[in-house]
Amino acid sequence: MQEQAPTIYIVDDDEGVRNSLRFLLKSVGLATRVHASANEFLGAYKPKQPGCLVLDVRMPGMSGLELQQQLNLLGAIIPVIFITGHGDIPMAVEAMQHGAADFLQKPFRDQDLIDRIQRALERDTRSRAALAQLDRIRACFDSLTPREREVLALMTRGKLNKVMAAELGVSQRTVEIHRARVMEKTGAASLAQLVRMAMDLESEPATL
Repeated sequence: MQEQAPTIYIVDDDEGVRNSLRFLLKSVGLATRVHASANEFLGAYKPKQPGCLVLDVRMPGMSGLELQQQLNLLGAIIPVIFITGHGDIPMAVEAMQHGAADFLQKPFRDQDLIDRIQRALERDTRSRAALAQLDRIRACFDSLTPREREVLALMTRGKLNKVMAAELGVSQRTVEIHRARVMEKTGAASLAQLVRMAMDLESEPATL
């Protein structure tokens, strides 16, 4: 399946800023979508669309920080680059503590913004690849039968075949068959990899 080209979302209540940023990013071949408010962005945002968000901190209604908090509550993974003309350091610290990818004070050089956007897009690509891998692992684990899930749980705890057989009330040969099916269905090349896959799923945050 062909990968989607990233979109740079620009959210700023200043029309002049929106237009200048859209022109700048278009000049370097980046697709953009501009929004005059946080609520307008939320109404149009598609979580599966790769890209990043260039967000003004101070806006009427919902502020940039409030939008960031809303996205965090939704589990959105889109990287956020904050821009501000106020040089509010405490605000910058708060934004970074809540997971912002970067923070840029106006006025800034065009190249500085472009560089930050490129880094944010790389971060977004890595995040989406990791989520795609988790989706594949989850699908594999979901294909296991109830008995295979029991065997998986014992395998990841390091139980020997004879111990598993005793706990499950089956023969060792039956355990061996179930183990083989677990390895085949999950695609794990080793027990260590199987354990890693199970741990990744257990630690998976809810994301969009």
